[in-house]
Amino acid sequence: MKLATVLTPPSDENLQLAAQCGVTDIVHRYPGTDAAVLKQTKERFATFGLELSVVEGYLPIENIKLGIDDGTEIAAMKLLIRQMADLDIRLLCYNFMCGTDWCRTRLDAPARGGAKVTAFDLAEVEKAVRLGYRAPNADFDAIAKRLTPQQLWEQLERMLNELLPVAEECGVVLAMHPDDPALPELLGKPRIMHNVVGFDRLMAMASSPSNAICFCQGSFATMNVDIPATIRHFGRHIQYVHFRDVKGSPDSFTETFHDNGPTDMAAAMRAYHEIGFSGPIRPDHVPQLVGEDDGEPGYTMLGRLFAFGYMRGLMQAVGL
Repeated sequence: MKLATVLTPPSDENLQLAAQCGVTDIVHRYPGTDAAVLKQTKERFATFGLELSVVEGYLPIENIKLGIDDGTEIAAMKLLIRQMADLDIRLLCYNFMCGTDWCRTRLDAPARGGAKVTAFDLAEVEKAVRLGYRAPNADFDAIAKRLTPQQLWEQLERMLNELLPVAEECGVVLAMHPDDPALPELLGKPRIMHNVVGFDRLMAMASSPSNAICFCQGSFATMNVDIPATIRHFGRHIQYVHFRDVKGSPDSFTETFHDNGPTDMAAAMRAYHEIGFSGPIRPDHVPQLVGEDDGEPGYTMLGRLFAFGYMRGLMQAVGL
């Protein structure tokens, strides 16, 4: 198991802090089509003793989800997979949330000691903040609202039929992130990766070793499942972990510090150990602590430092 993180921003100071806290792997956003950018980024991280091992976020797949890609996005994804393989970057995390990325209705909900966390309330969904989402064209929302879940499944299968052979050839794993919030519909748009049944269907869709799961604990926690049991259920299909917790339901939930949510995080870590998980595990959204009001909600650094220490303690406690 490799302690990983995304850094916002990936400044020299944050990279050094991460390395000092025992992080070994870095998660980086989609860099575009220029392979030189990804190579330079990987080399820069290496100067801090850190390995760029995951590409996640801002991927060129929004038109694919809609079923209107003219081949441009499929070509860009195949190119990315090959570029990653050339640089020995072996994990690509994606989601199939059509019309949004992860969504919240509040970015400053109060937490322990006056920290601020993100929260979601379906009753206030019209003022949802769609974080990380960029609509590819003006008609996107209208097209997305006309989709059915079955069409989304067909578009997902079509994409995987194109990408998995390339990923297998290159030794790159595609890890699906669950819908966040884990709802069957959001803002009038259908969703399909919002429960365990959906992930079972995804795994049955292709037996490829490149077809895998990003187990985002917070998202699965809102599904009201037993987290350690669900980890064991998916077993080897879990190739990447977002380690976080929330309290509430899919309709209404609040992020927590890693150590004071409802999930038994030590039992979760034991379950990862039991299934032989050896991939990157990163703290996901973290509270904003004092002095971080100007930072990106969920991605500031002080809460991340707390999470690193907590996670390393759990990893050592279970013998990792």
